[in-house]
Amino acid sequence: MRTFDEMYLNSPAEGGAVRDHYLDYAQWLGKQSQDYLRARSAEAEIVFRRVGITFAVYGDKDESGAGTERLIPFDLIPRIIPAHEWENMQAGLAQRVKALNCFIRDAYHDQEMVKAGLIPHALVGGNSQYRPEMEGIQVPNDVYANIAGIDIVRAPDADGNGVYYVLEDNLRVPSGVSYMLENRRMTMRLFPDLFGKHSVAPVAHYPDMLLDTLRASAPSGALEPTVVVLTPGMHNSAYFEHAFLAQQMGVELVEGQDLVVEKDIVYMRTTQGLQRVDVIYRRVDDDFLDPEVFRPTSTLGCKGLMRAYRAGNVNICNAVGTGLADDKSVYPYVPEMIRFYLNEEPILQNVPTWLCRKPDDLKYVLDHLHELVVKEVHGAGGYGMLIGPTATTAEIEAFRRVLLGNPSNYIAQPTLSLSTCPTMGSKGIAPRHIDLRPFVLTGTEVNMVAGGLTRVALKEGSLVVNSSQGGGTKDTWVLENQDEPKGGR
Repeated sequence: MRTFDEMYLNSPAEGGAVRDHYLDYAQWLGKQSQDYLRARSAEAEIVFRRVGITFAVYGDKDESGAGTERLIPFDLIPRIIPAHEWENMQAGLAQRVKALNCFIRDAYHDQEMVKAGLIPHALVGGNSQYRPEMEGIQVPNDVYANIAGIDIVRAPDADGNGVYYVLEDNLRVPSGVSYMLENRRMTMRLFPDLFGKHSVAPVAHYPDMLLDTLRASAPSGALEPTVVVLTPGMHNSAYFEHAFLAQQMGVELVEGQDLVVEKDIVYMRTTQGLQRVDVIYRRVDDDFLDPEVFRPTSTLGCKGLMRAYRAGNVNICNAVGTGLADDKSVYPYVPEMIRFYLNEEPILQNVPTWLCRKPDDLKYVLDHLHELVVKEVHGAGGYGMLIGPTATTAEIEAFRRVLLGNPSNYIAQPTLSLSTCPTMGSKGIAPRHIDLRPFVLTGTEVNMVAGGLTRVALKEGSLVVNSSQGGGTKDTWVLENQDEPKGGR
């Protein structure tokens, strides 16, 4: 299968011609010994372990029954994106998130796109992620997904040129931005001289941008809004990120037990008494937010939270019910959302997708399972999916039975040859497949830092970049125009 390498026009074995935006870096890399690079990689692991940059893997249990803590492997060779490519991607991301917010608002109000026959009602009102409790609620600025993580992949076209595609939209509680920030800190710590040679766009201001977005999303009348980060607690896989972002923004990290609702107003318990809360950056799933409305046994949320939300006395970011729009069966309709709500043509392409709930699509998928990637519509983390070209005959047949049992629960896509980037491995530097998750913030306007989290499949030949499946991360450099000041914070 043909691949597109981010750094090389052709493989090092074929002469290793380097792409223009990597020339300076490739020259520097060629002067470094393998021992030096391995030593820097070991230093990074020590620092990450000392700081506590870990995630929990629920499939691996310790003696207490909690998920075991792991480091996400950090690869010290950055993924570099030239300015003109980022400018186009940024425009496409802003366009896409605007349309998705329009769709979510429409879904909980007039459902004009359904009435126009452009998306089936079953995928909206009949969706398992649809929350009837959100019908008619007016959210600040009509923004439901204040923080979006859009997964971007690159694959070669027929001429071998790399084309960017949107693979997934993550709108509920997208994670990973803390690793983006810590990767940049680590790269600057290990190789400070590189940032004097490259004009790398900064990312360190993301927490400030996030706080501005959250404050701009406060209910009207909150002149000095109080923002909190709501976490399920220290056993959550992304707890490090919750604590990190709260600390970086200078706001309180709270659990459900720290909040109380009185007269439809949310308060935070403090040593000085109750303090009103205006904006909740929630990292808790819908079902656990309010035991009065959703799961009655939940201890992770706050009783009465939805009453305060409906009364307009608090804003929840992201809004309850945003999962409707990151359902993988809704994903194929995003280009039409852009045309319908914005009257524009999509800037970024979708990956071709078969909806297994459609009989003709299901027949094609069943006939081509060995060629396709099949995913659960609500799956995440690389679980509940089949990668046909790497699966055994037995695995394909077992998945076929599962698919036939509930076809509407699956979509299928061609197996894209994700672009590769040179990566440090036990046997030296070798290409490994990568993706990119930029983070898009929407308050009164759309903002994002340049780049995002690059995830890398560390196993040779693997296309699964998820950390829970053995993937790692890289620093992502977006090169500024050469007349811009050099930096890289």
